Amino acid sequence: MASGQRADIVVVGGGVVGLTTAIVLAERGRRVRLWTRDPVEGTTSAVAGALWWPYHIEPPASARRWALGSLDVYQELAARPEVTGVRLVDGVLGAGALDGADTWVADRVPSLRAAPAEEYGVTGLRARLPLIDMPVHLAFLRERLLAAGGVVESRTVSRGFPEVDAPVVVNCTGLGARDLVPDASVRPVRGQLVVVENPGIDTWVVSATAGGEMTYFFPQPGRLVLGGTAEEGVWSTEPDPAVAEAIVARCAALRPEIAGARVLAHRVGLRPARDTVRLEREALPDGRLLVHHYGHGGAGVTVAWGCAREAAGLVP
Repeated sequence: MASGQRADIVVVGGGVVGLTTAIVLAERGRRVRLWTRDPVEGTTSAVAGALWWPYHIEPPASARRWALGSLDVYQELAARPEVTGVRLVDGVLGAGALDGADTWVADRVPSLRAAPAEEYGVTGLRARLPLIDMPVHLAFLRERLLAAGGVVESRTVSRGFPEVDAPVVVNCTGLGARDLVPDASVRPVRGQLVVVENPGIDTWVVSATAGGEMTYFFPQPGRLVLGGTAEEGVWSTEPDPAVAEAIVARCAALRPEIAGARVLAHRVGLRPARDTVRLEREALPDGRLLVHHYGHGGAGVTVAWGCAREAAGLVP
């Protein structure tokens, strides 16, 4: 789409949900502009771990459907990991993180099998799942949108989206929807991560302590991402040193070599949680159509493609 050409659709929000939604629409031949307040590499999505697995998202039945739709895409993208940032990596889902995986995902992940504690440090299910290097992946999504004729613009909006001069607005603003809609049911779930030098770990683990604290580590190129936390209603984006120390200790309890790994960075992201994902359309008083697509919690990466297709289906 030429820079001066009026868009059919403006997608607001430059995270993984906004990008994938804009791509689906653009690849269907629609004239799409993506408006983002922050560079795509500066969004919450850039902080994600990011293992394909539905986490902190409601309702479960829809999330699983969207996740399986996204799984197909990620498995295809894994053929070019250096370009897409998507790899298929072995790991184990500990008992506290299974979420009925043996029933809803078994026929789509043939590698799924029981994993004894001596193999990975926790008892659960072994699986080969997509693991996404988000800085690489977000750059890939941006380029894919541009290649489909979409336009990416650095723009901000205010309540009601009055700045958007297009007949269709798709609201993928995540936590920003709390003020922009406004929707007070959108709330942050704070996640803190520690990034360390990888001491030679090539498999991921997602588990939970007896007290319910999530423990996970993801081997990404050149680093190991350790987590994590899920603090409801906490807005602070400043890393907490005590929390970081506890994260490292929990991960080191599973793989002792993590204890001595050099810390490279601390990261905090605010997951945009809601009692249920909002995926619906409404008519604005001025005749524009507003499609809401937000509230994906900690599963935006996991459900992005499946959910984006449903959102695109709401656009006439």
